[in-house]
Amino acid sequence: MSSRIEQIIEEIEEYIDRDCKFQPLSTTKIIVNKEHLDELLRELRMKTPDEIKRYQKIISNRDAILADAQAKADAMLDEAQVQTTELISEHEIMQQAYAQANEIVTAATAQAQEILDNATTDANTIRVGAVQYTDDLLANAESIIGHTLETYTTKYDGLVNSLKECYDVVRHNRTELDIPEMPVTDYESDQDLEEM
Repeated sequence: MSSRIEQIIEEIEEYIDRDCKFQPLSTTKIIVNKEHLDELLRELRMKTPDEIKRYQKIISNRDAILADAQAKADAMLDEAQVQTTELISEHEIMQQAYAQANEIVTAATAQAQEILDNATTDANTIRVGAVQYTDDLLANAESIIGHTLETYTTKYDGLVNSLKECYDVVRHNRTELDIPEMPVTDYESDQDLEEM
């Protein structure tokens, strides 16, 4: 949108080009209507301060807008810087936390492995001890049973021999008695069995 000053200047140019005529025998000088030109120039003078003020206001507003925009941009940059610093700090804290967590996990894994190794060693020692103890008990029981078996086998053999001798004597004595054997009826044998 053109300003009034620009319009007046255009009107002056049009007036010169269209309404003014060249002086006789000249191609550069023209004849003007002084009143009309004075009127246009007067209006131009009157509008100039208003236009200048308007431009100054626009410039001043523009400066204020630019200053405000610059202030907002600076604030945004400062905030971005703060957020970047916070993110970097958080990132460093996270890295430190990860590093510490890894150290803790490594230490815990090593400790757990050591406990497991110790428990395995202790269990193997206890197992070997238990097997040895059981073997000692079984060896002792084997010795006692073997000794008892040997002792009682000898005694049993002696007992069997003594009983055999007694049996032989009793049998021989009965044979010498030479008593005929009595026939036994079925009824008597059943009664004898019941009494037994």
